Amino acid sequence: MSNRFEYQKEERDGVRIFILNGSLDISTVSPMKAELDSLFASGQHRVLFDLYELEQIDSSGIGAIIALFKRVKSNRGEVKISRLIGQPKEIFSLLRLDRVFEIYDDFEKALQSFR
Repeated sequence: MSNRFEYQKEERDGVRIFILNGSLDISTVSPMKAELDSLFASGQHRVLFDLYELEQIDSSGIGAIIALFKRVKSNRGEVKISRLIGQPKEIFSLLRLDRVFEIYDDFEKALQSFR
């Protein structure tokens, strides 16, 4: 298992997009958590996670995403997910998070859903 994790962020149409790559786990989640905290503090309440390149996620990675989801929802914002595949998709399904999050197979459709 690789402990490689990277993310890119961009902004399109007022939506902050995080493109996650590698393995989001206990050893890699800290910088992501800090980024999400500062994102929330800045008042950004429309977030899209693109998970096509995410190979693995563990409970700490899930926890970071859920924590942001709760904070954003309480401020009438939206957190959505696009291109969830492989092990992360299995975890989301196992934890029934596919019933909590709006998940899109297509990145552009996910982005358009914020309008």
